[in-house]
Amino acid sequence: MLELYKKYCRESYDANGVLTEFTPLPTPDFNFAYDVVDEIAAKTPDARALAWCDENGAARDFTFAEISALSNKAANVFLSHGIGKGDMVMLILKRHYQFWYTILALHKIGAIVVPATNLLTKKDLEYRYSAASIKAVVCTSSAEVPKHVRDAVPASPSVTHLFCVNGCADGFIDFDKEVAVASDRLDRIPTAATDPMLMYFTSGTTGHPKMVLHDFTYPIGHIITAKNWQCVKPGGLHFTVAETGWGKAVWGKLYGQWFMECAVFVYDFGKFVPHDVLTKIAEYGVTTFCAPPTIYRFFIKEGLDKYDLSSLTHATTAGEALNPEVFKRFKEYTGLSLMEGFGQTETTLIAATLQGTAPKPGSMGLPSPLYKLSIVNDAGNPVAMGETGEIVIQADKNQQIGLFCGYYRNDEKTDEVWYDGYYHTGDTAWRDEDGYLWFVGRRDDVIKASGYRIGPFEIESVIMELPYVLECAVTGADDPIRGTVVKATIVLTKGCVGTDALKKEIQDYVKKQTAPYKYPRIVEFTDELPKTISGKIRRVEIRQKEE
Repeated sequence: MLELYKKYCRESYDANGVLTEFTPLPTPDFNFAYDVVDEIAAKTPDARALAWCDENGAARDFTFAEISALSNKAANVFLSHGIGKGDMVMLILKRHYQFWYTILALHKIGAIVVPATNLLTKKDLEYRYSAASIKAVVCTSSAEVPKHVRDAVPASPSVTHLFCVNGCADGFIDFDKEVAVASDRLDRIPTAATDPMLMYFTSGTTGHPKMVLHDFTYPIGHIITAKNWQCVKPGGLHFTVAETGWGKAVWGKLYGQWFMECAVFVYDFGKFVPHDVLTKIAEYGVTTFCAPPTIYRFFIKEGLDKYDLSSLTHATTAGEALNPEVFKRFKEYTGLSLMEGFGQTETTLIAATLQGTAPKPGSMGLPSPLYKLSIVNDAGNPVAMGETGEIVIQADKNQQIGLFCGYYRNDEKTDEVWYDGYYHTGDTAWRDEDGYLWFVGRRDDVIKASGYRIGPFEIESVIMELPYVLECAVTGADDPIRGTVVKATIVLTKGCVGTDALKKEIQDYVKKQTAPYKYPRIVEFTDELPKTISGKIRRVEIRQKEE
């Protein structure tokens, strides 16, 4: 065990083993691919880095030495095609193993990686190609992806190269074939820790997606993610259920885990099937696991007692509030407490139930020692305990490791969220007497009704407890007497019919479970809710339709 991570941070713990201080220590030329992956490959070449399998029965294991060599090969392929430092390269690789050595290759040559989901259509890609001046795309050959990737090129003159993996579509370069014959020798290419490295398109609820840019120091912020939240161990096997097009993939399938010399498990599936995922956890002996609460709900419905999950030592969750019943049931089956976490595409882990702290189901946990966090009102002043305000992080631009560098090519949007020495997250929460944070909602989503400030998230969480509710969105609606009232737009489970009696049942349930003033005076049933491409509910569209 190298404990390589210690070179890049200083940490302190209290008597209970809880992380209290974390100071990143990047070198001026820090590059994760060279300084972490290649270092591990040189010292412990046979250590397992990646265990991959797909839904068709194919399986492959990769050592750190193999990942290092393949990343050199891929880097040489890109260089041979004139792709180099500062070039924007989009990766649409689902959960294919090629993603891991390809992203490292791009880090090594100083290119900027732009991961993207395979759900994007021609129109989505045209915007992204032009907005970021994408030069090359590496994509999967499956389904309609190559067609959308290729059809978007004519409107995007910056795109000069299209690569394909797992087969080669017309008009594409066979990436696998070129990597196979490329040299695995690569001299270090100079990059600076402050150079741009990684960029994600956010799934905003209004307007075009913003481009979130991170520099080469970003992986260091994820040491906490893996070590202190997910509790991965050297030689362990960590499984985060996320497709590589989303930011959660590098949170749970790359940077922090490999910093800790823990192998990453990847199940390359198309449609999520609870039985299949649970079977893989048991078959491969996964030691740590992370997924959104929805997946845990599916697991419980499937029946955890049918699977051997004895290899699991720790489980985490993020993405939405955790229902206490799910927490309880999972612990009954496994003996493990689900440890919650919270962050954004713009950040690393902002708050979490870190190792050594007691979980409070539904809470985001305690602030991460990486950040100086406050909850403030509209005037920018700290709020009292129990009072809702916006989460802000103290940071001067480009001086806080873990935070993004800004919205690429959009100084106006950057200045809207980053001013007076604070990054304004746009997320609202309140703090309890123990310092734990409780999520309320996006700042724009807060409902002001009858003098109350009401967060939609907490009401949605209550309504989602009802067995016949599949999805729910809570918004404000105009009312001639009260000005604004709470409205719940609900998708029912298959076979359930929305009636006036059911509406009253839902309203009465909310009144009993939370403060009565929060109950939805309007309940509307619908077949589906409007969503962003990443699956987040577009409350703004519901409000616009109401108006």
